[in-house]
Amino acid sequence: MAKLNIAVIGFGRVGRACALALRNTDDLTLAGVVRRPTSPMKLPEPLGQVPVVTHVRELKQVAVALVCVPADAVLGVAREMLQARIPIIECAIFEGHVLEKHYDAIGDAARHHNVPAIVGAGWNPGILPLFERAFTILIPDGRTKRTNRPGASLHHTEAVESIPGVKGALATETRDAQGQLTRYVYVELAKHAKGAKETSLAAVEAALAADPLFVGEQTCVFQVDNIAALEEEGRGILLERTGTEQTGAHATLLLEGRFDMPAFSARVMVDAARRIPNLKPGAHRYALWG
Repeated sequence: MAKLNIAVIGFGRVGRACALALRNTDDLTLAGVVRRPTSPMKLPEPLGQVPVVTHVRELKQVAVALVCVPADAVLGVAREMLQARIPIIECAIFEGHVLEKHYDAIGDAARHHNVPAIVGAGWNPGILPLFERAFTILIPDGRTKRTNRPGASLHHTEAVESIPGVKGALATETRDAQGQLTRYVYVELAKHAKGAKETSLAAVEAALAADPLFVGEQTCVFQVDNIAALEEEGRGILLERTGTEQTGAHATLLLEGRFDMPAFSARVMVDAARRIPNLKPGAHRYALWG
């Protein structure tokens, strides 16, 4: 089966992440990157050998274009690609009625030019709504709480780092609409010598529960492999779905993550590109196809 030639339109954080992601695939090929004429025509390593052009027509046999330009420019670029009969993948961050109008406009252009397009192929819109939908299906009668946290809000906590067996710890706090405080603590446990007893996450939770600083406050403790790496990461999310008495008072789902949003968006866009050959003309919302 022939590899699909993929063009990356734009070389911001998402565009760079897409280009890097395409290097690690066996079924897709990075045809080149399209940049503005005022941008450098040589990419940094390890992408130094990738063709850089100012218009997609300068690239050969482009099968799909990944649109990685600022949100307010996505529609114009998408229309240009579709007019050239090139299927597109986009991940523009809009909400509500603006997002729906955006999708409708791309859908109109895709149908007019008889070309498929995939919209909302990023983290949000994209993967996150699928998690939220799955949580709602599993706990139909309940409450969903989403907390977005930037990495900069994390801080070291001596109270946790002083617990025996804890190599490092970071913490953050949030308040809900009622003012209830919740602490989120991330710990890296020390590695002991062979045969020595290791500290468990349960032991850390018990120590915090007995600490006067944490008494009376909801505290969620998560174990991570590397505190230093966590400190460098830029995004985080906590998605909670809690059931009511009707569903089951103890039914709870929790998604907690720290990640690089451009990298996640790029992986979703690359996954979407593989679906293009099997799609009919028009706009399709990203989904987890089989």
